[in-house]
Amino acid sequence: MTRILAHHDLIALLDPNACIEALHDGFIRSDAVAVPGQRIRTDLPFPGTATALIPGLLSGIDAYTVKVNAKFPGARPALRGVICLHSGQDGELLALLDSATITAWRTGLAAALGTHVLAAVDPEERAVLGVIGAGAQAELMVLGLRRLRRVGGLVVHDIDPARAASFAARHGGHSVGSAAEVAARADIVLLATWSRTPLLRLADTRPGQHITSLGVDEPGKQELADEVLEAALLAVDDRPLAAAMGVLATAGLPAEAAQATLGEILRGEHPGRTDPGQRTVYGPVGLPWQDLALAWLAYQEAECRGLGVEVDLLGPPPGSVSPGDD
Repeated sequence: MTRILAHHDLIALLDPNACIEALHDGFIRSDAVAVPGQRIRTDLPFPGTATALIPGLLSGIDAYTVKVNAKFPGARPALRGVICLHSGQDGELLALLDSATITAWRTGLAAALGTHVLAAVDPEERAVLGVIGAGAQAELMVLGLRRLRRVGGLVVHDIDPARAASFAARHGGHSVGSAAEVAARADIVLLATWSRTPLLRLADTRPGQHITSLGVDEPGKQELADEVLEAALLAVDDRPLAAAMGVLATAGLPAEAAQATLGEILRGEHPGRTDPGQRTVYGPVGLPWQDLALAWLAYQEAECRGLGVEVDLLGPPPGSVSPGDD
Protein backbone atom coordinates (compact mmCIF):
# COMPACT_ATOMS: atom_id res chain seq x y z
CA MET A 1 0.00 0.00 0.00
CA THR A 2 1.08 3.56 -0.72
CA ARG A 3 0.27 6.40 1.66
CA ILE A 4 -0.59 9.74 0.04
CA LEU A 5 0.32 12.75 2.16
CA ALA A 6 -1.09 16.06 0.96
CA HIS A 7 -0.21 19.55 2.20
CA HIS A 8 -2.71 19.51 5.08
CA ASP A 9 -1.46 16.10 6.23
CA LEU A 10 2.16 17.26 6.25
CA ILE A 11 1.35 20.43 8.19
CA ALA A 12 -0.27 18.24 10.85
CA LEU A 13 2.64 15.78 10.89
CA LEU A 14 5.77 17.94 10.77
CA ASP A 15 7.24 19.43 13.94
CA PRO A 16 9.86 22.20 13.42
CA ASN A 17 12.10 21.06 16.28
CA ALA A 18 12.10 17.44 15.10
CA CYS A 19 12.81 18.57 11.53
CA ILE A 20 15.74 20.75 12.59
CA GLU A 21 17.17 17.87 14.61
CA ALA A 22 16.81 15.49 11.62
CA LEU A 23 18.51 18.00 9.31
CA HIS A 24 21.32 18.63 11.80
CA ASP A 25 21.91 14.90 12.06
CA GLY A 26 21.70 14.56 8.28
CA PHE A 27 24.42 17.14 7.65
CA ILE A 28 26.70 15.19 9.97
CA ARG A 29 25.92 11.78 8.43
CA SER A 30 25.38 12.61 4.77
CA ASP A 31 29.01 12.05 3.72
CA ALA A 32 28.79 8.44 4.91
CA VAL A 33 26.62 7.51 1.90
CA ALA A 34 28.69 6.23 -1.03
CA VAL A 35 26.07 7.06 -3.69
CA PRO A 36 26.01 10.82 -4.37
CA GLY A 37 22.69 12.59 -4.87
CA GLN A 38 22.01 14.18 -8.22
CA ARG A 39 20.10 17.34 -9.04
CA ILE A 40 18.88 17.48 -12.65
CA ARG A 41 17.30 20.59 -14.10
CA THR A 42 16.00 21.42 -17.56
CA ASP A 43 14.31 24.30 -19.31
CA LEU A 44 10.85 23.76 -20.75
CA PRO A 45 8.98 25.17 -23.78
CA PHE A 46 6.78 26.86 -21.18
CA PRO A 47 7.48 29.67 -18.67
CA GLY A 48 9.03 27.31 -16.15
CA THR A 49 11.66 24.65 -15.43
CA ALA A 50 11.62 21.01 -14.38
CA THR A 51 13.88 19.63 -11.65
CA ALA A 52 14.50 16.11 -10.36
CA LEU A 53 16.47 15.17 -7.23
CA ILE A 54 17.59 11.55 -6.99
CA PRO A 55 18.32 9.58 -4.87
CA GLY A 56 17.71 10.96 -1.39
CA LEU A 57 19.81 8.70 0.85
CA LEU A 58 20.97 8.79 4.48
CA SER A 59 22.78 6.14 6.47
CA GLY A 60 20.44 4.57 8.99
CA ILE A 61 17.29 5.05 6.90
CA ASP A 62 16.27 2.01 4.88
CA ALA A 63 14.50 4.02 2.19
CA TYR A 64 15.21 6.57 -0.52
CA THR A 65 13.40 9.44 -2.23
CA VAL A 66 12.93 10.64 -5.78
CA LYS A 67 11.58 14.19 -6.20
CA VAL A 68 10.13 15.73 -9.35
CA ASN A 69 9.30 19.45 -9.31
CA ALA A 70 7.84 21.99 -11.70
CA LYS A 71 8.99 25.58 -11.08
CA PHE A 72 6.84 28.28 -12.63
CA PRO A 73 7.76 31.66 -11.09
CA GLY A 74 4.52 33.33 -12.21
CA ALA A 75 2.28 30.70 -10.64
CA ARG A 76 0.97 30.47 -7.08
CA PRO A 77 2.37 28.28 -5.71
CA ALA A 78 5.46 28.61 -7.86
CA LEU A 79 6.63 25.09 -7.08
CA ARG A 80 4.52 21.95 -7.54
CA GLY A 81 5.47 18.32 -7.58
CA VAL A 82 5.71 15.05 -5.76
CA ILE A 83 8.23 13.18 -3.62
CA CYS A 84 8.25 9.40 -3.97
CA LEU A 85 9.40 7.54 -0.86
CA HIS A 86 10.60 4.03 -1.73
CA SER A 87 11.58 1.11 0.46
CA GLY A 88 15.27 0.30 0.32
CA GLN A 89 14.45 -3.40 0.69
CA ASP A 90 12.31 -4.02 -2.37
CA GLY A 91 11.55 -0.63 -3.94
CA GLU A 92 7.95 -0.57 -2.69
CA LEU A 93 6.44 2.89 -3.07
CA LEU A 94 5.76 3.67 0.58
CA ALA A 95 4.39 7.18 0.14
CA LEU A 96 3.69 10.03 -2.25
CA LEU A 97 4.21 13.40 -0.56
CA ASP A 98 3.46 16.95 -1.66
CA SER A 99 6.88 18.27 -2.64
CA ALA A 100 6.03 21.97 -2.24
CA THR A 101 5.48 21.48 1.49
CA ILE A 102 8.47 19.20 2.12
CA THR A 103 10.72 21.44 0.00
CA ALA A 104 9.71 24.62 1.83
CA TRP A 105 10.22 23.01 5.23
CA ARG A 106 13.54 21.31 4.52
CA THR A 107 14.93 24.30 2.62
CA GLY A 108 13.82 26.94 5.10
CA LEU A 109 14.78 25.01 8.22
CA ALA A 110 18.14 23.86 6.81
CA ALA A 111 18.85 27.50 5.93
CA ALA A 112 17.92 28.51 9.48
CA LEU A 113 20.36 25.91 10.81
CA GLY A 114 23.18 27.16 8.57
CA THR A 115 22.40 30.75 9.50
CA HIS A 116 22.48 29.98 13.21
CA VAL A 117 25.80 28.12 12.92
CA LEU A 118 27.54 30.91 10.99
CA ALA A 119 26.04 34.10 12.42
CA ALA A 120 27.75 35.93 15.27
CA VAL A 121 26.43 35.21 18.75
CA ASP A 122 26.28 37.95 21.38
CA PRO A 123 24.46 36.69 24.51
CA GLU A 124 23.78 40.26 25.58
CA GLU A 125 21.96 41.28 22.39
CA ARG A 126 19.10 40.13 20.23
CA ALA A 127 20.14 40.23 16.58
CA VAL A 128 17.94 42.16 14.17
CA LEU A 129 16.73 39.85 11.42
CA GLY A 130 16.22 41.02 7.83
CA VAL A 131 14.19 39.18 5.19
CA ILE A 132 14.37 39.87 1.46
CA GLY A 133 11.72 37.86 -0.37
CA ALA A 134 8.67 37.17 1.79
CA GLY A 135 7.70 33.73 0.48
CA ALA A 136 7.12 30.27 1.95
CA GLN A 137 10.80 29.49 2.47
CA ALA A 138 11.36 32.76 4.32
CA GLU A 139 8.46 31.83 6.63
CA LEU A 140 10.24 28.61 7.60
CA MET A 141 13.63 30.33 7.89
CA VAL A 142 12.24 32.81 10.42
CA LEU A 143 10.34 30.08 12.28
CA GLY A 144 13.42 27.88 12.46
CA LEU A 145 15.85 30.63 13.42
CA ARG A 146 13.61 31.68 16.29
CA ARG A 147 13.73 28.10 17.54
CA LEU A 148 17.54 28.21 17.50
CA ARG A 149 18.46 31.65 18.87
CA ARG A 150 17.20 34.90 20.36
CA VAL A 151 16.02 37.30 17.66
CA GLY A 152 15.20 40.96 18.13
CA GLY A 153 13.58 43.16 15.51
CA LEU A 154 12.50 42.07 12.04
CA VAL A 155 12.62 44.08 8.79
CA VAL A 156 11.16 42.78 5.52
CA HIS A 157 11.30 43.71 1.84
CA ASP A 158 9.55 42.10 -1.11
CA ILE A 159 8.87 43.26 -4.66
CA ASP A 160 5.20 42.97 -3.64
CA PRO A 161 4.78 45.57 -0.85
CA ALA A 162 1.51 44.03 0.31
CA ARG A 163 3.16 40.63 0.76
CA ALA A 164 6.03 42.22 2.69
CA ALA A 165 3.60 44.06 4.96
CA SER A 166 1.61 40.87 5.58
CA PHE A 167 4.78 38.91 6.39
CA ALA A 168 5.96 41.63 8.77
CA ALA A 169 2.60 41.71 10.54
CA ARG A 170 2.60 37.92 11.04
CA HIS A 171 6.10 37.94 12.52
CA GLY A 172 6.03 41.15 14.55
CA GLY A 173 8.24 43.25 12.29
CA HIS A 174 7.89 46.03 9.74
CA SER A 175 8.40 46.34 6.00
CA VAL A 176 10.88 48.62 4.21
CA GLY A 177 11.25 49.85 0.65
CA SER A 178 14.44 48.15 -0.58
CA ALA A 179 16.85 45.27 -0.10
CA ALA A 180 19.62 47.72 0.77
CA GLU A 181 17.50 49.16 3.58
CA VAL A 182 17.04 45.68 5.01
CA ALA A 183 20.79 45.11 4.99
CA ALA A 184 21.42 48.51 6.59
CA ARG A 185 19.21 47.65 9.57
CA ALA A 186 19.76 43.93 10.05
CA ASP A 187 22.51 41.88 11.69
CA ILE A 188 21.37 38.71 9.91
CA VAL A 189 19.98 38.90 6.36
CA LEU A 190 17.97 36.12 4.73
CA LEU A 191 17.37 36.27 0.97
CA ALA A 192 14.88 33.94 -0.73
CA THR A 193 14.01 35.41 -4.13
CA TRP A 194 13.85 34.66 -7.84
CA SER A 195 16.34 37.45 -8.61
CA ARG A 196 18.71 37.21 -11.57
CA THR A 197 20.61 40.39 -10.71
CA PRO A 198 22.46 41.18 -7.44
CA LEU A 199 20.24 42.62 -4.71
CA LEU A 200 23.12 43.44 -2.35
CA ARG A 201 26.62 44.74 -3.05
CA LEU A 202 29.55 44.92 -0.67
CA ALA A 203 28.79 48.55 0.18
CA ASP A 204 25.33 47.45 1.36
CA THR A 205 26.84 45.09 3.95
CA ARG A 206 29.06 45.58 6.97
CA PRO A 207 31.66 43.62 8.97
CA GLY A 208 30.17 41.08 11.37
CA GLN A 209 27.02 40.66 9.31
CA HIS A 210 25.75 37.25 8.23
CA ILE A 211 23.89 36.70 4.95
CA THR A 212 22.08 33.56 3.79
CA SER A 213 21.35 33.47 0.06
CA LEU A 214 18.68 30.84 -0.47
CA GLY A 215 17.31 31.75 -3.87
CA VAL A 216 20.31 30.76 -6.00
CA ASP A 217 19.39 27.15 -6.71
CA GLU A 218 19.68 27.02 -10.50
CA PRO A 219 21.80 28.64 -13.23
CA GLY A 220 21.17 32.33 -13.90
CA LYS A 221 19.84 33.27 -10.45
CA GLN A 222 21.87 35.71 -8.35
CA GLU A 223 21.16 37.57 -5.12
CA LEU A 224 24.62 38.77 -4.04
CA ALA A 225 27.31 40.58 -6.00
CA ASP A 226 30.55 38.68 -6.53
CA GLU A 227 32.40 41.08 -4.24
CA VAL A 228 30.19 40.07 -1.31
CA LEU A 229 31.13 36.41 -1.72
CA GLU A 230 34.81 37.24 -2.07
CA ALA A 231 34.88 39.38 1.09
CA ALA A 232 33.17 36.80 3.32
CA LEU A 233 33.75 33.41 4.84
CA LEU A 234 31.63 31.48 2.34
CA ALA A 235 29.99 28.19 3.28
CA VAL A 236 27.77 26.03 1.07
CA ASP A 237 25.92 22.74 1.46
CA ASP A 238 27.75 21.02 -1.43
CA ARG A 239 30.78 22.44 -3.26
CA PRO A 240 30.36 20.76 -6.70
CA LEU A 241 26.66 21.62 -6.80
CA ALA A 242 27.27 25.23 -5.74
CA ALA A 243 29.89 25.50 -8.52
CA ALA A 244 27.52 23.99 -11.08
CA MET A 245 24.33 25.93 -10.35
CA GLY A 246 24.60 27.82 -7.05
CA VAL A 247 26.30 30.92 -5.64
CA LEU A 248 29.72 29.88 -6.95
CA ALA A 249 28.41 29.35 -10.48
CA THR A 250 26.89 32.83 -10.71
CA ALA A 251 30.21 34.36 -9.67
CA GLY A 252 32.27 32.12 -11.94
CA LEU A 253 34.11 30.73 -8.93
CA PRO A 254 35.46 27.17 -8.61
CA ALA A 255 34.23 24.69 -6.01
CA GLU A 256 37.26 25.30 -3.77
CA ALA A 257 36.28 28.97 -3.40
CA ALA A 258 33.84 27.86 -0.71
CA GLN A 259 35.90 27.68 2.46
CA ALA A 260 33.55 25.22 4.14
CA THR A 261 30.41 23.16 3.89
CA LEU A 262 27.82 23.18 6.64
CA GLY A 263 28.50 19.49 7.21
CA GLU A 264 32.21 20.19 7.77
CA ILE A 265 31.40 22.86 10.32
CA LEU A 266 28.89 20.68 12.19
CA ARG A 267 31.35 17.76 12.24
CA GLY A 268 34.08 20.02 13.63
CA GLU A 269 36.24 19.76 10.51
CA HIS A 270 36.10 23.54 9.95
CA PRO A 271 35.81 26.17 12.71
CA GLY A 272 33.25 28.31 10.90
CA ARG A 273 33.15 31.91 12.08
CA THR A 274 36.27 32.75 14.09
CA ASP A 275 35.81 36.51 14.56
CA PRO A 276 32.69 38.50 15.54
CA GLY A 277 33.73 41.09 12.95
CA GLN A 278 33.91 38.60 10.12
CA ARG A 279 31.41 38.70 7.26
CA THR A 280 29.84 35.29 6.64
CA VAL A 281 27.68 33.98 3.81
CA TYR A 282 25.77 30.70 3.57
CA GLY A 283 24.75 29.76 0.02
CA PRO A 284 22.94 26.40 -0.09
CA VAL A 285 21.43 24.80 -3.18
CA GLY A 286 19.41 22.02 -1.53
CA LEU A 287 20.31 18.33 -1.43
CA PRO A 288 18.33 15.14 -2.11
CA TRP A 289 18.98 13.65 1.34
CA GLN A 290 17.13 16.59 2.91
CA ASP A 291 13.94 15.43 1.16
CA LEU A 292 14.42 11.97 2.65
CA ALA A 293 15.08 13.30 6.16
CA LEU A 294 11.73 15.07 6.35
CA ALA A 295 9.75 12.64 4.19
CA TRP A 296 10.82 9.79 6.47
CA LEU A 297 9.79 11.73 9.58
CA ALA A 298 6.39 12.51 8.06
CA TYR A 299 5.85 8.94 6.85
CA GLN A 300 6.69 7.36 10.20
CA GLU A 301 4.40 9.77 12.05
CA ALA A 302 1.62 9.20 9.51
CA GLU A 303 1.93 5.44 10.01
CA CYS A 304 1.57 5.88 13.77
CA ARG A 305 -1.37 8.29 13.53
CA GLY A 306 -3.11 6.86 10.48
CA LEU A 307 -3.05 10.14 8.56
CA GLY A 308 -3.19 10.42 4.79
CA VAL A 309 -4.92 8.18 2.30
CA GLU A 310 -3.77 4.63 1.60
CA VAL A 311 -4.09 3.34 -1.96
CA ASP A 312 -3.09 0.14 -3.71
CA LEU A 313 -1.40 1.41 -6.86
CA LEU A 314 -0.80 -2.13 -8.09
CA GLY A 315 -4.29 -3.46 -7.49
CA PRO A 316 -7.39 -3.13 -9.71
CA PRO A 317 -9.52 0.00 -9.28
CA PRO A 318 -12.71 -0.33 -7.20
CA GLY A 319 -15.52 -2.01 -9.11
CA SER A 320 -13.26 -3.36 -11.85
CA VAL A 321 -13.61 -6.90 -13.16
CA SER A 322 -10.56 -9.14 -12.91
CA PRO A 323 -9.72 -11.56 -15.73
CA GLY A 324 -11.72 -14.77 -15.32
CA ASP A 325 -14.47 -13.15 -13.23
CA ASP A 326 -17.03 -13.01 -16.07
